[in-house]
Amino acid sequence: MKRPTKFVEPLTKAQRQQLKEVMKSDVPSRRRMRAHAILLSDRRYSVDQIADIYEVDRDRVSAWLDWWADHQFDGLDDDPRSGRPPKLTDKQQQRAITQTLKEPRSLRQGLAWITETFRETVSRDTLKRWLKAGGYTWKRLRRSLRSLRNEADFRAVQQLLAELRADSLRPGSGFDLWYGDEAGFTTTPCTPYAWQQVGERLELACTHGPRQNVLGLLNQRERFHSYAFETTLDSPTIIHCLDLFCGQLERPAFLVIDNAPPHHSDEFEERLAEWADNDLLVMYLPPYCPELNLIEHLWQKIKYRWLPLEASQSFKRMTEALFEILAGIGSKYRITFA
Repeated sequence: MKRPTKFVEPLTKAQRQQLKEVMKSDVPSRRRMRAHAILLSDRRYSVDQIADIYEVDRDRVSAWLDWWADHQFDGLDDDPRSGRPPKLTDKQQQRAITQTLKEPRSLRQGLAWITETFRETVSRDTLKRWLKAGGYTWKRLRRSLRSLRNEADFRAVQQLLAELRADSLRPGSGFDLWYGDEAGFTTTPCTPYAWQQVGERLELACTHGPRQNVLGLLNQRERFHSYAFETTLDSPTIIHCLDLFCGQLERPAFLVIDNAPPHHSDEFEERLAEWADNDLLVMYLPPYCPELNLIEHLWQKIKYRWLPLEASQSFKRMTEALFEILAGIGSKYRITFA
């Protein structure tokens, strides 16, 4: 019996590592397959064994090994395919993308500009393909008050909170860092993206009803306290909740809150010194900096991910689902802070 003798030259440690990275990347599958074949050959898998693994002809595997010997990593790629040349050069495509992004909600103006400027007509799908190749994707726009904030104040508080977070998570830390905020939940559903059958559309029930208001307090160890009311969360109500929270503290705490009007009433501000004497120090965020309050991520998860779609059918069903989620935060429902 003839022993297999065709193998790649022994790989260096760096080559093995790079080939493994190719296998784990999102490059075309044929490049990943050839990288794996080279690694197998280096481990003395025969051409026939590799051909059996990938269910291809042994001559194909032999060609992969030859390409590696001649071209190294360049040999993992397919040769350029013949076909119709693109209507626009790379430079023209980039100009087309730049022009299209001046009105990013619609491709119509970009397509019209391409026709007028280059005297070429391209399809909507072609322009989408250029955008995707350039790293762009179609996604929901986001409302933001970022332009109204003081950037220097934002950066300073961002750095301070990062240091406090690190200190609070150290073993033996003498304090906790908490994030507090109010949120409202109604039977008017948020409209997240979801997989749907082509030609069909999932519809969410939309009814009018009461509002379930929640005051939440969350730290990075996923300790969570919540207080729910169907009435308005005014200053006296929030003060009462913080009095209860203060009495449950196991060690000193910083509480990060925003600048909502109830947080700046005379009655509320008169209690700050008393809470500080009881080891609860309230810290106000700079205006228009909601992303510094990490509990905002929790509200987003609840509204867009965790509340079931059928919760919008009635206020009773919505509150039952909401209270189950609030009770399970930190155990059944987990949130990772980046």
